[in-house]
Amino acid sequence: MSTNPLRQLMLGLFVTLMASSSAAAQAAPPTPPEWAPVERALGRSGAMQPGDVLRFSFPRSDLQVTAAGVALKPAFALGSWVAFKRIAGGHAMAMGDLVLTEDEIAPVMRALQAGGVEQTALHNHVLHESPRVMYMHISAHGDATQIATAIRSALALSLTPLGAPAAPAAAARIDLDTAAIARTLGVAGKVNGGVYQVNVPRRETIREGGNEVPPSMGVATAINFQPTGSGRAAITGDFVMRGSEVNDVIRALQAAGIQPTALHNHMVTEEPRLFFMHFWANDDALRLARGLRGALDRTASKM
Repeated sequence: MSTNPLRQLMLGLFVTLMASSSAAAQAAPPTPPEWAPVERALGRSGAMQPGDVLRFSFPRSDLQVTAAGVALKPAFALGSWVAFKRIAGGHAMAMGDLVLTEDEIAPVMRALQAGGVEQTALHNHVLHESPRVMYMHISAHGDATQIATAIRSALALSLTPLGAPAAPAAAARIDLDTAAIARTLGVAGKVNGGVYQVNVPRRETIREGGNEVPPSMGVATAINFQPTGSGRAAITGDFVMRGSEVNDVIRALQAAGIQPTALHNHMVTEEPRLFFMHFWANDDALRLARGLRGALDRTASKM
């Protein structure tokens, strides 16, 4: 089959532009000084995200979890996180997702409730993992430092590493053709912790309690590729969908050999109402990217 030189040139330009955009996005702006008390309360620095969101990561590097024979990297499916955004009245809203073992759920939940941090979901994300892990979604409104203090106190009742994290290493190449994946998905990602991560925001504005929730607070479709050798990858993440999109996405994923592993809410008062579908497969990475693109095309995503 002959290759169209113009098409090859356009595809190359597309990938270059997306990579440049991704690199610029990763150069996070400095954290405003008013967030310093929150960083002290959580014992680590946050990273500013689009939409004036300050996000903190707590990877469960203490856990050795396997699913379907794949050892899960923290950046793939074991990353707790909390995000803060200033709202009216000098307050903040916070949202997050905590990765917990079954024995950690009750004490962490009691401590969060005592500190005014609510739970909005508790469920699985993957299947057949060992040991079992659960995901607790949280929400709070009020004084940002008090919220941060409550979250830190609750996490201290788990084995989540809370010491100052090591300085991030320079992003290394991984055993995947990430440029081809980006072309197929139509969205560029980034390499983090040996995982290729892609986030796809929705077109509409999401609000909770009248406040806008930026995509970086957990309302963008997340897709993670972890290399498993010879051009293959395990994939997981979650599609963010309106109710009318759910079953179209299920059918598109199944047709591509990708298994939905959970379907549920992450929030309780968001507008419009959203559903989150987690998924899993371990196959040729480009084949999976084509299947994921087919599912994305059935959602109101920004592509």
